[in-house]
Amino acid sequence: MFSITHGSLPEPGTAAIIDSRQISLALVGNPNCGKTALFNRLTGARQKVANYAGVTVDRKEGQFHSAKGQTFQIIDLPGAYSLNALTPDEEITRDVLFGARADEAAPDIIVVVVDATNLRRNLRLVLEVIRLQRPTVLALNMMDMAAKRGLVIDIPRLKAELGIPVVETVAIKADGGSELVAQLEAMAAKPLENFPTLKRPEANNADRGSVTQKEIVRILDVTIKQEAKENLFGDKLDAIVLHPVLGYVILMALLFLVFQAVFSWSKLPMDLIKDGVTAIGSAVQSLMPEGILRSLIVDGILSGVGSVIVFLPQILILFLFILVLEESGYLPRAAFLLDRMMGSVGLSGRAFIPLLSSFACAIPGIMATRTIQSPRDRLATIMIAPLMTCSARLPVYALVIGAFIPDVSVGILNLQGLVLFGLYFAGIAAAMGVAYVIKRTIGKNQYQPLMLELPNYHWPTLRGLAIGLLERARIFITRVGTIILALMILLWFLSTFPAAPEGATEPAILYSYAGQIGQLLQVLVAPIGFNWQIAIALIPGLAAREVAVGALGTVYALSATGDDLSVALTPMIAATWSLPTAFSLLAWYVFAPQCISTLAVVKRETNSWKPAAAMLIYMFALAYLASFLTYRISSLFIGGS
Repeated sequence: MFSITHGSLPEPGTAAIIDSRQISLALVGNPNCGKTALFNRLTGARQKVANYAGVTVDRKEGQFHSAKGQTFQIIDLPGAYSLNALTPDEEITRDVLFGARADEAAPDIIVVVVDATNLRRNLRLVLEVIRLQRPTVLALNMMDMAAKRGLVIDIPRLKAELGIPVVETVAIKADGGSELVAQLEAMAAKPLENFPTLKRPEANNADRGSVTQKEIVRILDVTIKQEAKENLFGDKLDAIVLHPVLGYVILMALLFLVFQAVFSWSKLPMDLIKDGVTAIGSAVQSLMPEGILRSLIVDGILSGVGSVIVFLPQILILFLFILVLEESGYLPRAAFLLDRMMGSVGLSGRAFIPLLSSFACAIPGIMATRTIQSPRDRLATIMIAPLMTCSARLPVYALVIGAFIPDVSVGILNLQGLVLFGLYFAGIAAAMGVAYVIKRTIGKNQYQPLMLELPNYHWPTLRGLAIGLLERARIFITRVGTIILALMILLWFLSTFPAAPEGATEPAILYSYAGQIGQLLQVLVAPIGFNWQIAIALIPGLAAREVAVGALGTVYALSATGDDLSVALTPMIAATWSLPTAFSLLAWYVFAPQCISTLAVVKRETNSWKPAAAMLIYMFALAYLASFLTYRISSLFIGGS
């Protein structure tokens, strides 16, 4: 379960609380109905919002206070098409609504969020929830889009047909949830019944077969006063972006643009951060006397943390493009384009969404596999999700590419961007290869075409983009200030003690605990071109990939002779590594196992350590083999160190 920072409505009231207890309410609805956007609007939480199924793969909690002072505890449940659960994420929704979880009661109020432009699909779940006979509100979301398309809904008649309150919402607007809040206040002012826990959903016949299409059609016939106009613009655009040839050209062009921008647009902010860290380090050196404390601050914290935080602009630029593609509605189209290719290696079409999420981080990607019905397909997707190039790899890639790949143009493209694109493509190709092997070893499965809703095209909202980028920056800076900082301090200690003996001629770090460990590991990594400094950095890199960059910064700062602050890690490795070593390290990070937390999530999602252990073994084996071949082959053509 995600823990969400509590928020409040923009204009909290000062009136007395109408009920001393908190009212719990659950948001439920089909995927892609704007449910999480409404959650963010009410709570002010910075949750990821995207217009495809699989984003909300676990429950999220928040809190908001109404204008009358009532406190509501709100739960955002995963998208579901029915209470007869077919996937793990639908099971979460079903169990919470039925009060079947041992650690909590059923919510006091259920808010069913529906896409007003697609009532025909959404009403099935609405009728199932109504049959639970609990306090329920229907939120007709996206009413602004319905109005633009000429759709007219007789809301009083719909309310009469369903027998529950019906309100209009526009989750992307500042006051888009005011009518819903007013209705919730009215319901909270009345005594709420204590309903018995329903142990078995079947007792209420809440399954797909119990709600007939005839009943839905009847309700639509009497409540829809004017049908929506056809979305001609969207249809014309789909004819282009889903074209069997032109669609792939557009997809490749967009990917090239993303990776070009990661390097081209980030240069100025990266230089500013780098200069700022250097200035702070120089000030510390000039103000503090030489000693252990200065070494900790300059060589440990600034060299380590500074080497990582400099890559924040590149990460934000990458996520900016991902958010734009998500909110615009393009990414589900990309899923359909790639569906047949994924089916050829034995993956379910629905695997695209978890794999796409893994480009941000493998952990939510693995959790998103709950939308896959087949246990075999779900396991296969979990096993290859870490091969997608997560954002934590980007600092390592950017460091090595910036040091060894010249910043030159190849036609209209940047060579550094092309190399970065190649590394992302290598991860995808490796995942497809592993999926094909899994298909041949753990059981064949018939190809299941992807059935996914294509949302309407939207202009991305500035608020949505800002929330997404701020959340990504917060996550990155939190990791820098907690995990990475702690590991850098530990690594500094191991790299500083014990001190070098009298008359030592080598850098002091060679005599430290870290230096001794690195020299022992060098026997194992020498065949793939790694030195002892890289060997040391690989160890904390298992906790979080970005830590490897900070570890290199700390190790090389303590390895250097003289008093200069060694934040400028790029020129330092360019001067000490060979090109084959650099290529070998890139190959290593394409395949190397994800952070330890990823393995823990694999264990949690599969209820067994065996898949996690198998993942660790096969990824380490692939990483070592890829690095060995890359180093040996490149040494033949380029020459080693």
